[in-house]
Amino acid sequence: MKQIGAYEAKVHLSELLDQVAQGETILITKKGKPVAKMVPVESDEWTWEKIVHRLYQLRKNVKPGTPSIREMIEEGRRF
Repeated sequence: MKQIGAYEAKVHLSELLDQVAQGETILITKKGKPVAKMVPVESDEWTWEKIVHRLYQLRKNVKPGTPSIREMIEEGRRF
């Protein structure tokens, strides 16, 4: 990760944006302390791969012993 001071970032903003667009991450500092990070934007497109990956992540958070949605519906609970 590249570090650059706030003044230099202001002066060379368009060049930094080109670098970020190519995948570089840039940390902007002010008086030696990090204040901002420029990172490439992720695509907002939902692909099947992203959806499946997100479902697997959510599934990891399900604790053993918690009732399934079907069991909650049969009990008359709302989730």
